[in-house]
Amino acid sequence: MKRTAFVASAALSICFAGCRVSAPGKWETSAITRIKHSVTVGGKTAQNPLSSSPETVANGKDAFSHYCVACHGLDGQNTGVPFADRMSPPVPSLNSATVQSYTDGQLKWIVENGISPSGMPASKGILTDKEIWAIVVYLRHLPEAGSLGEPRMYSGDDSPKSGVTRVNHKR
Repeated sequence: MKRTAFVASAALSICFAGCRVSAPGKWETSAITRIKHSVTVGGKTAQNPLSSSPETVANGKDAFSHYCVACHGLDGQNTGVPFADRMSPPVPSLNSATVQSYTDGQLKWIVENGISPSGMPASKGILTDKEIWAIVVYLRHLPEAGSLGEPRMYSGDDSPKSGVTRVNHKR
């Protein structure tokens, strides 16, 4: 009787241990990132028709605040979003090097089509092309983490004002 209980207990322990989810390792993260950048995310060569003007950034911030803020926070870096770290996969900070390394066309494609099986929904039919492109411009000018202030703005030579360092990305 004791032996049967022990075997049943061991079998249940093994089953439940196999169901545990753990964070992906460096290799797995690196491989998936490369695959997303080169295979699964489309729009790599699409060019943003909108300029990086203050008006476009403001329009992007407005569209972002209506569609994206619930998961990404007002700053695009998950500030004030208690579930962002607990989702699987976690909601990324939009100011991260991984996100910023996408081309403008790829960012538009992601906003438009979503990312399956993550929680990133598609916006096709909800946002216009112009709103999505404006969001992409806003993503390139996110405010500081934890800030609810205005996005960073750059001069014509694209150098940061106020000593803010800019992430170099492909466009």
